Amino acid sequence: MIVVAIIGILAAVALPAYQDYAIRAKVSEIVLAASQCRTSVTETIQSSRTAFPAANAWGCEASAPTKYVARVATDGVGVITVTAASAANAPDLKGAAGGVITLTPYANNTTAIAATDLGATVFKWVCGPASTGGMPAKYLPGSCRGQ
Repeated sequence: MIVVAIIGILAAVALPAYQDYAIRAKVSEIVLAASQCRTSVTETIQSSRTAFPAANAWGCEASAPTKYVARVATDGVGVITVTAASAANAPDLKGAAGGVITLTPYANNTTAIAATDLGATVFKWVCGPASTGGMPAKYLPGSCRGQ
């Protein structure tokens, strides 16, 4: 009887943690969609001499949505915004459904790329939840935490 009780307690603790882990793995696909766009934006920033492309004109936004990615968008300075599929389209995303993740290019350790940074080298990319409609932090993969 004690063994059954111990197993029940362990299962009660482990199951929610496993569910969050499974959702985090699915959210990794959302980050992967942004990573594909990141290459295009990096090359464009480094080779631009007159002006950056307009929002959603960086050449990577037209990718078809996937089971977990609703859309990929960019702004005028290369910030990539990926929106997760809605709960109606991906119910297994649970609390992460409809969440938004951004990847922002940085010119140095503390400053994001600006429209005047033509031809600059992208120092790093910072991944995280968007300020509006952001992805809950517990579902972000390790590469998007603590930056």
